[in-house]
Amino acid sequence: MKFAAVAVSLLAARASAGQASPIGKVIQMISDFQAKVIKEGEQSQKIYAEFSEWCEDRSRELAHEIKTGKAEVVTLKATIAEQEATIETTNSKIDELVESISTDEAELKKATAIRKKEHEDFMVEEKELMDTVDMITRATGILERELAKGGASMLQMKN
Repeated sequence: MKFAAVAVSLLAARASAGQASPIGKVIQMISDFQAKVIKEGEQSQKIYAEFSEWCEDRSRELAHEIKTGKAEVVTLKATIAEQEATIETTNSKIDELVESISTDEAELKKATAIRKKEHEDFMVEEKELMDTVDMITRATGILERELAKGGASMLQMKN
């Protein structure tokens, strides 16, 4: 590398002595090309550094998102397990209540039948009692009428 730099500087010195020489032009072109390559290399290095920094930032962000996502998965799995337990508990309560309701409905049906039978019996007894009360009322009326006519007719006399 040092040799190339020395050769270029010797050629540049000769070229400056003979400005119009073809070798001087070639050396000038090589120097210009070297400056252009160095400038493009610096620009490429700058672009590479920016891209590298962006990649590192994105890598950190993705790692954080992955870590957060894994933690959320664990939390959601725990929530799912908890809700499944709640569902099982609730389903067992529902089954108990359905059974209880079924039993209560059967008891209500029996009680309704008993009440209906008792009501029918009451109605029959009430009718009999009402007939008896009506008969007693009529008999009382007849007795009062007969007693008002002359009370002796209803009495038996002993001789």
